[in-house]
Amino acid sequence: MKKVLVAYTTNSGSTEDVVKVIAEELGKNGDQVISSRLEEINSITGFDAVIVGAPMILGWHRSARKFVKQHQSALSGIPVAYFCTAMSLTVPAGNSESTAPVYLDASLAKPPKKEGHLTFKESYTLASNYLKPILASAPDVRPVSVGFFGGRLDLYKLKLLQMLFVMVIIGAQPGDLRNYPAIREWAAGLRDSMFKSL
Repeated sequence: MKKVLVAYTTNSGSTEDVVKVIAEELGKNGDQVISSRLEEINSITGFDAVIVGAPMILGWHRSARKFVKQHQSALSGIPVAYFCTAMSLTVPAGNSESTAPVYLDASLAKPPKKEGHLTFKESYTLASNYLKPILASAPDVRPVSVGFFGGRLDLYKLKLLQMLFVMVIIGAQPGDLRNYPAIREWAAGLRDSMFKSL
């Protein structure tokens, strides 16, 4: 039996709901799956694999970036996957530029309005733009997959700066974009491939 950690942070609770689905899917083979807030984890010793997830809040949540940087040495020696929840994701046609395997929720990923001419919002919400700082947080860690999923936006649960950023820069509308079948598909893929070699 493998011991798997799903480490996460959440801004308003919607990422926690995603974690529950991932943990349930990962545990279907009888493996021990433990979910815990990043802020409550002091050590990852004893885990066979780790999944780290967080929302995109002015970039990947700073707690997630801090966590992978702090535990970079241990994470670089075991299978690791990342996931992000977002309200907007731009993926140009033929986009394959990535230094890590990426899973894109098809219901979230949208092409630019005009191929070859990105708006400011589209440039900011490029999957590649989101991915680079995530990977740069812990360059020694090579995730086996990075999943991008829709999140839930409740403006009343955001701080003022976050609210302004989401409304003005991202142009996201309040709502729930979580696609649980896509999340389960990604987690099942991890269970069937990432942990097979353990």
